[in-house]
Amino acid sequence: MERLLEKVLRRVVVHGALKVTTASGHEMTLGNVSQGQAPVAVRITCPAVQRDICLDPELKLGEAYMNGTLVMEDGTIADFLDLVMAQPFAVNPTAPAKLLYLARRLSRRIAQFNPPGRSQRNVAHHYDLDGRLYSLFLDHDRQYSCAYFEHEGQSLDDAQLAKKRHIAAKLMLDRAGLDVLDIGSGWGGLGLYLAEMAGAKVEGVTLSTEQLALARNRAAERGLAERVTFTLRDYRDVEGPFDRIVSVGMFEHVGVDHFGTFFRKVKSLLKDDGVMLLHAIGRSDPPGVTNPFIAKYIFPGGYIPALSEVLPHIERAGLVVTDVELLRLHYAETLKAWRQRFLARREEAARLTDDRFCRMWEFYLAASEMAFRHQGLNVFQIQLAGRQEAVPLTRDYVTAAEDRLRRAEAAARTPLRLAGE
Repeated sequence: MERLLEKVLRRVVVHGALKVTTASGHEMTLGNVSQGQAPVAVRITCPAVQRDICLDPELKLGEAYMNGTLVMEDGTIADFLDLVMAQPFAVNPTAPAKLLYLARRLSRRIAQFNPPGRSQRNVAHHYDLDGRLYSLFLDHDRQYSCAYFEHEGQSLDDAQLAKKRHIAAKLMLDRAGLDVLDIGSGWGGLGLYLAEMAGAKVEGVTLSTEQLALARNRAAERGLAERVTFTLRDYRDVEGPFDRIVSVGMFEHVGVDHFGTFFRKVKSLLKDDGVMLLHAIGRSDPPGVTNPFIAKYIFPGGYIPALSEVLPHIERAGLVVTDVELLRLHYAETLKAWRQRFLARREEAARLTDDRFCRMWEFYLAASEMAFRHQGLNVFQIQLAGRQEAVPLTRDYVTAAEDRLRRAEAAARTPLRLAGE
């Protein structure tokens, strides 16, 4: 099996340098070692793991790191994944890998069958973890979706604020009192922002009991409970109509068989002159499958679609696509910031969970980051309307709205005071 592993690895690693020590102590150095760079070094501690990685690397590599049978000896798991996921093999897999992919493709509709009850269980698997875990690595507003980096070196908190501002601008909240539906409202940060900065009346729906409790508390603490309500409800059960609809980081959990249902529901909820903004992870490649490690341990029932899978359902629902923007490396930078923050507070995370969970979470964050850097993942923001006249002819209104929101943010900030003032 070691010979097979070496054969596979020598085919995979053609750029960079990787040193692998097998369970028997055999060492192999792979890739372009003539460049003088120190290789990333890993050690496999179990013979069975070597076989598993050969047969199903997408699942078994993450499990090996999570279980401690793949050990980093030089570099981090992010360094290792950065090297491996950038290789040509990742784009042009071998025949056995293609067969495994085909099998997963054939079964994806079963894996992504998400009726309301199953949707709630899938959401609870990830989002109903101890809330203190998320506070270790997210920004202060707990935005658990792609930030919007306006310039190099921008902090995570500022980039997440910019994301909310960018979304609000595209929603065209040009007058106070507009009714807004937030599908997948999370910990409430976006809904509270839309109410505070744009004067909207917001209804947020979520399937996470943990997120719901915190969102309601935040609304009450900020005196916004009359203008922002959060409920535990499936989007399919919501009644409208609404002037605006927004959904951030939720569409990835809908499932490919439910895309039509989602957009038909949006159409029924949106007023004739209404506008919706859908912010979701997408792929620049053709339709595919969910990474098996992510599907098993992180987001059961989830799927990252291609635009070609989404747009036909929008068309059939009778909605008009008025704008599409792709945020390419923004999520890679967001995930990098999350990973760095998580590792900086890893000891606290281990006390809340255990070492195995921490290795799983580190692998998830690192692998996701590298998928955005090397494997065609991005974030799309699709603006939809009931009719094409609902949105201006040019995009100048976005910049103008962001400027207004910046001024509102500045006015809302509590000035610093000296003690005794």
